[in-house]
Amino acid sequence: MDILRLLDDLSLLIDRTPAVGPITWGLDRDEVSMQISKIRASLPPDQKAAVNNVRESERIMDTAKEDASMTLESAKKEAERMLAEMRREGERIIEQARLQQEKMVAESEILKLSKAQSEEIRNAADRDAMNMRRGAEKYAYDVLSQLENVVGKVMTSIEKGKQEVYRADAPVQVLPREKARV
Repeated sequence: MDILRLLDDLSLLIDRTPAVGPITWGLDRDEVSMQISKIRASLPPDQKAAVNNVRESERIMDTAKEDASMTLESAKKEAERMLAEMRREGERIIEQARLQQEKMVAESEILKLSKAQSEEIRNAADRDAMNMRRGAEKYAYDVLSQLENVVGKVMTSIEKGKQEVYRADAPVQVLPREKARV
């Protein structure tokens, strides 16, 4: 027990008690205060130092508790702030990833469409080229057929002409056309 504290409490009790004159409860106020002071003065110095050490230790503990409480509160606030900041950063990163994903999907779709269109164009060009080639071959065939007809007519005319020339001059033996070609 802290004797000095008990003495302080006793002094406060006497000071707070209403005075009905110089004597309280049959005690002289000044006399009680004097006795309390004498008890304090008679305490050994080690006792006073120990009491002061205890008081200082209690004050240090109270200060340490306050500091710890304030540090704990500050740490909680800092942790909450950091958590909120990390959540915001996480949400920002997720949003960026979502946008990047959408962009990549869109680019992929555009690429697919481009490939499909280029394939379509190439197939159409191949069909057109094939049709043009067939048209050109048909045209060449038709021209050659017409040329063959014309040449055939010319050959027939030449044969007739040769036969008329040979009939008129002398009896020369006429070679048929197939034999002349060989």
